[in-house]
Amino acid sequence: MTKSCDGNPSRAQRAVYPPPTAPPAANVFNNVPGYEGTISGGGGYLPPPMPLEPVAPPQPGPVPDNWVIPSLAEDVARDAFKSYASSHCCYSESPAKDGVITNMEPYDTFRYRLETFTESRSTEWSQKPYEGEQADFYTQTAPRPWEVPATAPELFTNHTQELRVPYTSSIKDCNICHSSGTMPCEECHGDGYKTCWACNGSGENCTSCKSTGKESCRTCDGHGTKKCTTCDGKRQLLTFIQLKVEWSNKVDDYVVQQNSGLKVDDLRSVNGKKLFQNNQFLLYPLLGFPNPAIGEASDRLIKEHQSKYAQTSRILQQRQTVELIPITKVSYKWKGDSHLYFVYGNEHQVSADNYPATCCCVVQ
Repeated sequence: MTKSCDGNPSRAQRAVYPPPTAPPAANVFNNVPGYEGTISGGGGYLPPPMPLEPVAPPQPGPVPDNWVIPSLAEDVARDAFKSYASSHCCYSESPAKDGVITNMEPYDTFRYRLETFTESRSTEWSQKPYEGEQADFYTQTAPRPWEVPATAPELFTNHTQELRVPYTSSIKDCNICHSSGTMPCEECHGDGYKTCWACNGSGENCTSCKSTGKESCRTCDGHGTKKCTTCDGKRQLLTFIQLKVEWSNKVDDYVVQQNSGLKVDDLRSVNGKKLFQNNQFLLYPLLGFPNPAIGEASDRLIKEHQSKYAQTSRILQQRQTVELIPITKVSYKWKGDSHLYFVYGNEHQVSADNYPATCCCVVQ
């Protein structure tokens, strides 16, 4: 037998810890009706049940009659450009202040947005330190995954809720520490002490360890063991089926090509004039819009969302919105040269990729 430096068997040898075993209840849950195949780590999303009542067909929404955004005033375009220049530390404000606007062209465009608010459910075998909870396993029939009540958030907001499935909880001995509540300290390997850092274990004239060659392990206060982190020292675990409910708002946008030269990605951060919005359990594609691309995008995206999300989640609500986004291409002259910038969105954001007066500056 290997002995410690004081001639005695180490703490780890005096108390033998067999290796952890697999979770003892892992096979129990295979016998719970509606939870076949539930494993530790989850078994994927569960398909929603078929609706009990026939779903009413979606109805067409109203068509807006006002498709016009007032033209951008020159002073508003100039003020937006000044704010843009002043927000960049390396930009001179001279082009924005002294440049002469020569032309302003509107390139207003449409953005269609489809939102599909879904609920998905998944289960997994789980465990926690036992703290006196009731073990209700099979005292009644466990509700099926889609029968467990859950509190939904506000429509079109993301949220996750984890619930313990009723009548699936049982008490088991901790399989990690074998019901001892403790595990060997990893820092000192269960000895309770470590080699003295000052004399490297020699003990020669060492005042730090009083010539013993060792020092008490600070991680476990010299005990050689630590509280089991799996059962938190309780020695037992509550094992149960955990249900994860996820509400998610799936969003897709389509922006009609506007040919102004402004990047479509720039439009993602701004709002436009809301022309139309409606929401139903299931949406009807938009019909009758002056721009046919909107109707085509509506029909395509609604079909895509139905195909993509209805198999693994329950669609709770859909919402479609059409915005008219203002875009103005502004041409101006500064020091005899022609330049341009864009003002776009209700927020009057500015894009000017080739600003004519920049300098290299370092922020200290």
